[in-house]
Amino acid sequence: MSSKVLVALRIKAPPLRVFEVFTADIGAWWRPNDLFSFTPRSPGVLAFEGAGEGSRLVERLPSGKVFEIGPVRVWTPGERLVFGWRQATFAPGMDTEVEVRFEAVGPSENQETRVTVEHRGWDTVPIEHVARHHFPDGVFLHRHGEWWRDLLEGLRQALISPSP
Repeated sequence: MSSKVLVALRIKAPPLRVFEVFTADIGAWWRPNDLFSFTPRSPGVLAFEGAGEGSRLVERLPSGKVFEIGPVRVWTPGERLVFGWRQATFAPGMDTEVEVRFEAVGPSENQETRVTVEHRGWDTVPIEHVARHHFPDGVFLHRHGEWWRDLLEGLRQALISPSP
């Protein structure tokens, strides 16, 4: 069994557009969270370096250093994105994975996208680990799920009122 977070949100935009904003503009809509930072020096700015499988999700820190959060394993524009997710304090084997699905909902003239995030593999990170804050499984997954809901709301807001 794998400990995972599963959240979904509808966004009033076609799947390809939502995918593009998720990947190309992640640095603009991503909302850092003190509980779930990638490095002790976070927050930095997130970015996908490159596009496609084999590219990577990184955090660019104010110092100029770049921390690799994870490699992109699946890159299917408008449909699916899968990438590794690790924090600087993770030991080898403590790798989690994020899968994001973009599903069209409704007629094409008024299309929405159901964005579903599944963040799995938390059973590889012990409860005592700093990334989990000693929270029991249920509490940790609930808190992490709340953060992913906030992140998807930030994505929705970026699509509703894009920056100039």
